Amino acid sequence: MYHPDLLRHPDSCPSLVLNADYTPLSYYPLSLWPWQTAVKAVFLDRVDTVAYYEREVHSPSATLKLPSVIALRQFVKPSAFPAFTRFNLFLRDKFACQYCGEPRELTFDHVVPRAQGGRTTWENVVTACAPCNLKKGGRTPKQATMPLHIKPIRPTNWQLQEHGRAFPPNYLHESWRDWLYWDIELEA
Repeated sequence: MYHPDLLRHPDSCPSLVLNADYTPLSYYPLSLWPWQTAVKAVFLDRVDTVAYYEREVHSPSATLKLPSVIALRQFVKPSAFPAFTRFNLFLRDKFACQYCGEPRELTFDHVVPRAQGGRTTWENVVTACAPCNLKKGGRTPKQATMPLHIKPIRPTNWQLQEHGRAFPPNYLHESWRDWLYWDIELEA
């Protein structure tokens, strides 16, 4: 019987990594380990294997099915607040300009411009498309008569993970279905 996993190269068989409470370590980016890391963690007894691919790897003395879902044995407590990065900012703002809603040509904009004493903080930086950023220039949104859709805040990791669930990766293996909560049909 044909099974798509049997033809896959091992490098295209990452393991979904769950925390000890069986929730994904991260939705965005999705917590995946390469097969080599997952196999090493299995042998070091650091994870439990929850599901397998049909794909096997062979050594001179052993045959091993590759794990498709693994769970850490020790709980990893996520940090409360994410680092301020361009990617996390875009994720907080759901990859949309906070002035017009456009999802293309994204940049970031200081609400209170640096020239007016504005700082690079979660509460003073928003996602902006290039045209809106150019239009606003060195003015505040009020001065430019460009109201923000949502006031910028310092997000929690939980908030970013919730936003990340709206942007599933291009490929999700069927064995991951029970552990991920996107409202989409998963590929086989």
